[in-house]
Amino acid sequence: MAAGEPVPYDGHVEPDGPWSDRTDGGLHVRKLSVGSMDNNVYVVRCARTAEALLIDVADRAERLLEALLGAVPVAAVQTHGHFDHVRAWEGVREREIEVWGHPADEPLFPHPADRHLEGGEVLEVGDLAVEVLHVPGHTPGSLLFLVTGEERPHLFSGDTLFPGGHGKTETAADHERIMDGLEEKVFGRLPDETWVYPGHGDDTTTGAERPHLAEWRARGW
Repeated sequence: MAAGEPVPYDGHVEPDGPWSDRTDGGLHVRKLSVGSMDNNVYVVRCARTAEALLIDVADRAERLLEALLGAVPVAAVQTHGHFDHVRAWEGVREREIEVWGHPADEPLFPHPADRHLEGGEVLEVGDLAVEVLHVPGHTPGSLLFLVTGEERPHLFSGDTLFPGGHGKTETAADHERIMDGLEEKVFGRLPDETWVYPGHGDDTTTGAERPHLAEWRARGW
């Protein structure tokens, strides 16, 4: 199968391989992985208007722009500022696509963000309402992006939530902070069928991860 052809959606994509598409009512999601660190990138598009967000300018700008063909990009939004998630920043900006992120991660970004996002904001992307969740811990400015389709909510979690736990934290305080944020803003309000799209690797659901919250908190990282 050629790299530009979609594959059936099961939450798994290979680095620099074909992307995978799914639709939930007026929401269209495209998932692809780029670069040596298996960074997931997502295109969240309104099916009616074709307006879209690109989530994480991780690497291989031309591949990301290829994945946007047919879409009208509103902006690229960053889940956080770690280097493996921002390597295509310049290439995307050269195509006049703004890059938005949380101000607390500004020291990590290679260039100033075109717009600062805060938790609680709702981004209008065509008919889609994309809620910004701020859950610090992996980085000070880590963001998740939540959009609800007809069948279920869809949560783009960056490195804040993976199958099996949260992303790396540097201190015990960061671990407590990320766990508190996940329990309050994700597991405390979203149903089990919420689909979770992480920054690396395969997808999961909140229902699959919920039984393990106490285990994650106890292990301390």
